[in-house]
Amino acid sequence: MKNVIVISAHPDDEVLGAGGTLLKHAENGDNVYWLITTNISESAGFSQSRIKSRQNEINEVEREMNFKKTFLLNYPTMELSSSTLISMVPKISQIFNEVKPEIIYCLNRSDAHSDHRVTFDAVMACTKSFRYPYIKKVLLYECLSETEFAPALFEKAFIPNYYVDVTKFFQKKLEIMSIYESELGEHPFPRSLRNIEALATFRGASVGVEYAEAFQLIKFIDK
Repeated sequence: MKNVIVISAHPDDEVLGAGGTLLKHAENGDNVYWLITTNISESAGFSQSRIKSRQNEINEVEREMNFKKTFLLNYPTMELSSSTLISMVPKISQIFNEVKPEIIYCLNRSDAHSDHRVTFDAVMACTKSFRYPYIKKVLLYECLSETEFAPALFEKAFIPNYYVDVTKFFQKKLEIMSIYESELGEHPFPRSLRNIEALATFRGASVGVEYAEAFQLIKFIDK
């Protein structure tokens, strides 16, 4: 049994990038935790009804994904910056020391959304082996509508080198993604069920399975 944590800047990142893999972890008996760094609020222009519906989405996804615990940092969405790291890093450090994750799934470092990039920087600050000796594996996931729209710079490209066969869990992933109704659109909108299936099909064909999720492995400690 492993302790696993997935980090989202916004609810839906986790399902888009690693939903099938996380369901697989849960079926295997692993403890899966969820950390969300931002949230919506009235001060940011969101209505009370939308704030309530978003919390309901989080709660429903938490149940359907069988997450053991969800952590909300509640930073204002679309406002993360390098100055946020001063307070965010200690908060993530505290959560990691509570959960003691062996495996971390994190947003890609060069995603188009700045909230993703700042979240990545904060998480990576909490993966030093001498401070977090329980961490054995750190993987980055791709997030449709963000990863593929990042600038095509060779030093920041998402380079998949770790694939998970999620064929058994793929339809469940689509069902859970549908909970985020306001985040989905019709093709060719990037966050469409058709596009999610297209990416999973492509990643699966790359490794000889029906559906796969791809990750960039950036740390693996065999101990």
